[in-house]
Amino acid sequence: MATRRTTFDKLQRERAKRAKAAAKREARQERKEDRGDEVVATSSDSPEDLLARIEDLHKRFEAKQISFEDFEAEKTELFERLAALPMD
Repeated sequence: MATRRTTFDKLQRERAKRAKAAAKREARQERKEDRGDEVVATSSDSPEDLLARIEDLHKRFEAKQISFEDFEAEKTELFERLAALPMD
C-alpha cells in the first residue's frame, strides 16, 4: 500500500511558518544588538522588585493594555536583568 504524499497547501503553510519564525528571530537579534549584548543589573535592582515588575507586566498584558510584542520584549529584558543579579 502506498503512502500518501504531503499536499502542496501543507508544504506552503510549513514554509510560511518557517519564514515567520526566521523573521521573528532576526528581529529579536536586532533588538538585542541595539541594546547591547551584555545585560548588567543595576544596584537598584532587587529580585523582589524585578519579580513585582514581572507580575505587573503580566497583569497589564492580561488587561490588554500592552501588545504581545511589547510584553515579550519587556519580559525578556526583566528576566535577563534578574539572571544578571549575583547569587547570594
